[in-house]
Amino acid sequence: MFVTGALLAMFAVVLGAFGAHALKKHFEGTNYAQTWETGVRYHMYHALGLLFIGMMQMPALFGPSQTFQTAAILMLIGMILFSGSLYALAISRIKILGAITPLGGLCLIAAWICVAIGIAA
Repeated sequence: MFVTGALLAMFAVVLGAFGAHALKKHFEGTNYAQTWETGVRYHMYHALGLLFIGMMQMPALFGPSQTFQTAAILMLIGMILFSGSLYALAISRIKILGAITPLGGLCLIAAWICVAIGIAA
């Protein structure tokens, strides 16, 4: 989980820089730069969330937990659906891709609920 979270955080930085520099002209005159930035922001938040979940599973804290594992899987799926759909929307400008974003958001919400349950258990 630590490696996955760290690599995903690194990719969030890379994609943020890519959007700000390489896609600057592509986004000119549109709101798609803001869409891209939202994807990057949530990407980074949840990469850090995966690091947090990994930390929670350390023996000195809560130890291995199926609830935390479920949270990590939901968070990963949510990141792919939420941020991935925003990245695809910003690049392609195919608006129907925005319909996928709320599904990712629901996965992210469910992941955080699992984290709360795992801590409370």
